[in-house]
Amino acid sequence: MKKILSVLTLLLIILSVWYTFYSSMPQQISGLDTPEKEFSTLRALEHVKKISKKPHYLGSSAHSEVKNYLIEELKKLGLSPEIQEGFSIGDKGTMSKPQNIVAKIEGSQKTKALLLMSHYDSSQHSSYGASDAGSGVATILESIRAYLSQNITPNNDIIICITDGEELGLNGADLFVSEHPWAKDVGLILNFEARGSGGNSYMLMETNGKNGSMIEEFIKADPQFPVTNSLAYSIYKLLPNDTDLTVFRKHGDIEGYNFAFIDDHFDYHTANDTWQNLDLNTLQHQGSYLMPLLIYFSNADISNLKSDQDFLYFNVPLFKIIKYPFSWIYPLLGLAIILFICLVLYGKYKSRIKFGEVGSGFLAFIISMGLGGVLGFGLWKLVLIIYPEYNDILHGFPYNGYYYIAASVLLGIAAFFKVYSIFDNVEQLPGILVAPIFFWIVICGAAAFYLEGASYFIIPVLLCLLCQFVLINQKRPFPLLMLLLCLPAIFMIVPFIASFPVALGLRIAFASSILTVLLCTLLLPVIGFYTKKSMLGTAAFILALTCLGLSHFKSDFATERQKPNSLVYIIHEDQNKAYWASYDHTLDSWTKNYIDRLKNLAKDWNQNTIESKYSNSFNYVNNAPLKKIPSSKIEVSLDTIIRNERLLDIRISPQRNINRMDLFVRKSFKFESLLANGATAKDITGKDRFVRGSFTERSDNRLLTYHLRDNEPLELKMQFHKDSIPEIVLYESSYDLLENDQFSVPERSETMIPKPFVLNDAIIIKKTLKLRYIEKSIDSTALLTAQPLNTLNEQTD
Repeated sequence: MKKILSVLTLLLIILSVWYTFYSSMPQQISGLDTPEKEFSTLRALEHVKKISKKPHYLGSSAHSEVKNYLIEELKKLGLSPEIQEGFSIGDKGTMSKPQNIVAKIEGSQKTKALLLMSHYDSSQHSSYGASDAGSGVATILESIRAYLSQNITPNNDIIICITDGEELGLNGADLFVSEHPWAKDVGLILNFEARGSGGNSYMLMETNGKNGSMIEEFIKADPQFPVTNSLAYSIYKLLPNDTDLTVFRKHGDIEGYNFAFIDDHFDYHTANDTWQNLDLNTLQHQGSYLMPLLIYFSNADISNLKSDQDFLYFNVPLFKIIKYPFSWIYPLLGLAIILFICLVLYGKYKSRIKFGEVGSGFLAFIISMGLGGVLGFGLWKLVLIIYPEYNDILHGFPYNGYYYIAASVLLGIAAFFKVYSIFDNVEQLPGILVAPIFFWIVICGAAAFYLEGASYFIIPVLLCLLCQFVLINQKRPFPLLMLLLCLPAIFMIVPFIASFPVALGLRIAFASSILTVLLCTLLLPVIGFYTKKSMLGTAAFILALTCLGLSHFKSDFATERQKPNSLVYIIHEDQNKAYWASYDHTLDSWTKNYIDRLKNLAKDWNQNTIESKYSNSFNYVNNAPLKKIPSSKIEVSLDTIIRNERLLDIRISPQRNINRMDLFVRKSFKFESLLANGATAKDITGKDRFVRGSFTERSDNRLLTYHLRDNEPLELKMQFHKDSIPEIVLYESSYDLLENDQFSVPERSETMIPKPFVLNDAIIIKKTLKLRYIEKSIDSTALLTAQPLNTLNEQTD
């Protein structure tokens, strides 16, 4: 009977892990025959197909095609879409001229408006943008269609804002918040995003204040499959990843909800972000959020969602979302500490806890934790040694990444069972359990001080203390009752075990191993009675090796899992030389045609290189034949001195079709003011971020990155001290290396794709713009008639 119950509880643990994921998102897809008043995934998919026919980054020909398609679709819904256009400089110094698509459904009352938002531009240069964020745009279009078919007149205005330039620097959102008259009317935003092509859609809030009202209203809206928790929200706030919603929060003090999925991270920003790779269950999940939220918030009072309290919150199967206020953190922590001390004393009194056994428990906990962490950490290091080509997957999640997560988890399980098999005496279990509870209380205490959103983990700790009480009083408690008390730990911790390496890369696979061991220690009231711990540890280790073996068969690059690679051609106009360059760590048959690893000049090129998402530098640079590629024309329209200030206006006009300009300046240089095409970046307080050199807060010395549309020139109006002369390095880049007639670069093979997150397939010209000192000085009246001065020289470094 004991063996049967042990097998049964093990099966139930495995089943509960499966159900944690299964119950978190829809498992059925709504088809084309879905009633008109309901969201249809396959109808939304038709929009995704149309949006993602080609890469459609800002400045591309397909960008206009997608824009026109969306305008026509909104018109079919009976709306009157408009284009908001203008220059914007994002908080990180990236400038473009976005074209936002905006429309409005009029409400019956003069209340705050609900804004539905996603972006329609794809990532430069090769992403098809099906998931990111064609899926978000399609979710909005289909949901609005279903909503309007119900003939409902909302209380609140519903604004649809399909932003542009999100992938460049959140420029469309910045333009809307800064300049659109509707921005002041917005009370709440629902933003749909993606960072992969499948999996659960997580809800992450953006708020400048406390989250109490936001959580309460979200629960009232009652989405069917909510996936959210306050720990993910706390981690999100610490990470540098921003969305359009971040701009609204920072610059408009407007609250909102992000809905984004991150699984299949290997497709993110790549040529594999196609509609065929989009998980339809995920698209259904997005729709299952928007429809109830749209119906609820279009009529709710969203005029003031500020709150005077914060909530801890998390989702669990069946109960959806559980919340309680931050004010409970320290009382619950204190309760856990008091119960822990009392139970230790009570167990000692009942002769069920002996200090020798407690010491063994501490030893077992520390060894299993350390072993699990070392195995998880060493696994990824070993994988990179065996497969160095994985270094070219810049976000750190290869196509077979889920096998490595499974292996990390299984290694954690193996470490736990092997170590705890040494202390395989059920009579000692109350003493063995003391150490895990102690360390979990320490973890919760640290969270209370440093990461408050994680403090809800005190709940499984309190339940484990209840298990400890039962163990002290019963030598053989009923296993199913103990498992019932342990289920919340499984539901709350398992999602993080799976998602951390996906979100942050497999370099933190060790976190999955450690979390697995931590979870197992909370399950000791159940699995501590297993008599075959060593055998289970061996089985887990064999399964881990099996996962690694299976991963090996998918470690090579093939037509469905292509190797990302990179190649650019650079003309250093100052030196009158040309170079081939690559960001690749491992050269392949395509890049080897142009890159010789034995003649590498990369060390001379890793300063003032093009900005990229993960701050990558060139790994290889070789000499190349010099081609006649026309560079931009530099013109000075004003160069004069007023008192101690020098005013300089220059115009940089492309002489070929280019996609971006990157300007660098000495890091110590300070501008009094700087305008780019009449625009300037604002900080949170509304002040000019470029004034007095505040742009130098960035880690590099990049002044500005300008993404062009229709080859529009860059006009800079600068003001600085007359004795302080800026030295500007200009890179101008076009994404036409494979199409340019002066080159014969072949197409990639079917097992290769352009490397994302870096400038790629580009022709780049670099030159330095230096200024001379001038002696002319005029007063403010004379400035009005000052003649252009040709004082700008293009000189060598």
